[in-house]
Amino acid sequence: MAASPSRDAILATLARIAVPGGGDLISRDLVRALGVDAGSVRFVIETESADTARALEPVRAAAEAAVAAMEGVSKVSVALTAHGPAAKAPAGAGKGAAPSLSIGRHPTAGPNEVPGVKRIIAVGSGKGGVGKSTVSANLAVALAREGWRVGLVDADIYGPSQPRMMGVTKKPASPDGKTIIPPVAFGVRVISIGMMLPEEQALIWRGPMLMGALQQLMTQVAWGDLDALVIDMPPGTGDVQMTLCQKFPVTGAIIVSTPQDVALLDARRALNAFETLKTPVLGLIENMSTFVCPNCGHEEHIFGDGGVAREAEKHGLPMLGSLPLLLEVRLSGDGGQPVAAGDSPAGEPYRRMARSLIAQLV
Repeated sequence: MAASPSRDAILATLARIAVPGGGDLISRDLVRALGVDAGSVRFVIETESADTARALEPVRAAAEAAVAAMEGVSKVSVALTAHGPAAKAPAGAGKGAAPSLSIGRHPTAGPNEVPGVKRIIAVGSGKGGVGKSTVSANLAVALAREGWRVGLVDADIYGPSQPRMMGVTKKPASPDGKTIIPPVAFGVRVISIGMMLPEEQALIWRGPMLMGALQQLMTQVAWGDLDALVIDMPPGTGDVQMTLCQKFPVTGAIIVSTPQDVALLDARRALNAFETLKTPVLGLIENMSTFVCPNCGHEEHIFGDGGVAREAEKHGLPMLGSLPLLLEVRLSGDGGQPVAAGDSPAGEPYRRMARSLIAQLV
């Protein structure tokens, strides 16, 4: 097969695709995130509004066909998106209807309050793959089992996993097309952008839309009176972290890491980010601290031993707990039944963490 075409060649092809109103895809600056990899080409056509995006569907199809016809191209993926607000919800949205909110609009200025919420707890990590979402879900459930009124926000907009982990399959209700009524699972009120989209659909949004979506998930949900709102943050130290800590009265953050040196490097960056944003760190959690073979009982520290505890001691922060790597935890999460919701030994570390956190915050 011929070599993949260059970016310049693809851009030249797209410059021949006319756009209604004059000009072409390139002269109108509508092409974003162009990538070329072993014959596979992907890019985004970004417009100013959802209505314009819908009108450009024939242009998207023409662009896809033109690039697919290029020598060396085996696959083309073209997405249409809008960086402005989506179309407004129709008037008179019925009670119990799925929300027709323009999720992903640009953020509003100034600080925000979340009425009825006593504490906001951010669960973050410096990198992905350390089990932050699993910890968030199980910690929220464990807090609820300790008698707290708890909400859970899935702020990992690009990779929302809480609907699956909390076993929520229905879309949230909206009585007026503006206010979202969150589903309740295991005593926890849950909201996620993943509840409003097909599970496999990807979001291709810029920073302002991410920040606006977070604000909406926080402020347009009818949380009621909560003792704590747990925020499952995306990995890293980007726009969502800044928006949460600068625009909302965050009580504190919890950092999740594995003992592995590479993970700890990023955990230190997360610590530094929360300090820079003047957000207290409530403690550290070491996930996947040890693995016990289910067949022979042999225990192995496959990611290292005690690295997070040493980091907590170094910074004078509480060590909230060490969580083993267990097959039961993974199966429970995939099955929509957080292990903390049951009485098995695998859920006990989360219950201990919840009691420790309550003692610290009350």
